[in-house]
Amino acid sequence: MNGVLDEQFLQLQQLQDESSPNFVSEVVNIYFHESEKLLRNLRSLLMDKEFSDYKKLGIHLNQMMVSNVCVAFRAASEQNNRAGCLRALELLEHEYCYLNNKFHELFQIEQQRELAAGVRYPMHM
Repeated sequence: MNGVLDEQFLQLQQLQDESSPNFVSEVVNIYFHESEKLLRNLRSLLMDKEFSDYKKLGIHLNQMMVSNVCVAFRAASEQNNRAGCLRALELLEHEYCYLNNKFHELFQIEQQRELAAGVRYPMHM
């Protein structure tokens, strides 16, 4: 994942065991579901022409778990900079899509590996 969330992902993998074999995929699915909701909320706030409560952006950003884009977003929101917030939101949405695609690829590879490991060939007598 090119350094984005690598450490957190490794920590999640360490929590997964035989008793919770789907732990990582469940956590990742929750993360993406919640992130999508947060991104929609951020976009909705910024698209409102009457919007002026930049502190609300900070509340939503506190819940995001993604890289330096949030730092730039927070700086723009603290300066009441709508254009900067919109640029940061576009970057955040792009990063979200990138991560979503990478996790999807990763889970496909993992499923293929598990299927290959589970294949039992009949023994020849």
